[in-house]
Amino acid sequence: MQLTDQPASHADRAHPGVSSSGGPEGNERLTAVTGVILLLLFAAEGLTILSLSSLLYWHYLLGFMLVGPICAKLGSTIYRFARYYARAPEYRRKGPPEPLLRVLGPFVVLTTLAMMITGILLAIDGTSPAIGFAGVSLLMLHKLSFLAWAAVMTVHVLAYIWRLPRLVAADLTPDSRARRAAVQVGGRWLRWSTTVLSLGGGVALALACVHLYANWHR
Repeated sequence: MQLTDQPASHADRAHPGVSSSGGPEGNERLTAVTGVILLLLFAAEGLTILSLSSLLYWHYLLGFMLVGPICAKLGSTIYRFARYYARAPEYRRKGPPEPLLRVLGPFVVLTTLAMMITGILLAIDGTSPAIGFAGVSLLMLHKLSFLAWAAVMTVHVLAYIWRLPRLVAADLTPDSRARRAAVQVGGRWLRWSTTVLSLGGGVALALACVHLYANWHR
């Protein structure tokens, strides 16, 4: 599948929804921006694992902060999926991801949700040995879901990371061909509003819930 930052075609401009929301190109750029934010936050979260005893506060803070951008990225991905299989013309022209990535996609979503849900449950009452599934403790479920997530996410990141600079620069760089193309694609304000709101929501959730880390020090 060839990706380009060329202006929307005449056929695309004929559909008002494409010019206002950005269509598949705008959706891809939103996914890219939230992807960069998630890469940075997950990298910082990964560093806290090296010394949880002393960095547990930051592990909790970053973990809750991730919720907002994760919701934004899942939303943009599921929206593209729904539009493609609803046979929206512009999304059909854009085409699906490569076969391997189409197969991997559901596992990325499921392992991400499993890791985040078990992490949130651990934060709420992770010290209770009664919480778990089929005899496996919640802490172990969180660790297992993290390992599964890391495996599928490695492939996912390696497949997409080379596209990120171009897609993000298309909406960031002023007075350039990429910037002009982004304006013609449309939806720039919507993309950045969604990004800021998702990150702000994650920060607010983190500040509201980070005190739960003290449960592990009772």
